[in-house]
Amino acid sequence: MRTLWLSILACTVAFSAPDTGWRAATESELRSVIPARAQVEKERIETESRTASGITDSKGKYIAGVVLITAGYSAEGKYSHYLLTQVPIRIGDISLKPGDYVFGFRRNEDSLTVRFYDAHAGTPMGTVEATRTSRIGRVESFHIYAPSDKPLIQIGRFAIPYQIGD
Repeated sequence: MRTLWLSILACTVAFSAPDTGWRAATESELRSVIPARAQVEKERIETESRTASGITDSKGKYIAGVVLITAGYSAEGKYSHYLLTQVPIRIGDISLKPGDYVFGFRRNEDSLTVRFYDAHAGTPMGTVEATRTSRIGRVESFHIYAPSDKPLIQIGRFAIPYQIGD
């Protein structure tokens, strides 16, 4: 009887956490999709490869990002991160089609106001609030978690939920 109960419990756990097919991208995969210099409006801004983070699916699609090195560029103070998505995603109330985006943020008392822009045109895409996480431990400057773990984009101690579209 105990063995039957444990088998039922194991099946319930297996079916309660659906496999989305998304996983963390490796360093070499990130190097293959994130440019060393991102096209941001009329400039090509260097990316800080050690901060790269992203996810990939079983079809070879990516959602990835990296910190921009904006010192000396017109983007300084406006953009801080580069984001590419090869699938539609929703971040807060913002729907992003596959493409290249940049974002910057303003720190508030307990949140960040994050503004997204089209990377090539500089067109505003929308604004979301990133809330402070209660996570204790290592803080990363930028991290994208796979949706099966926790669908979050983390910026330091703050995070924004996201959803992958169809």
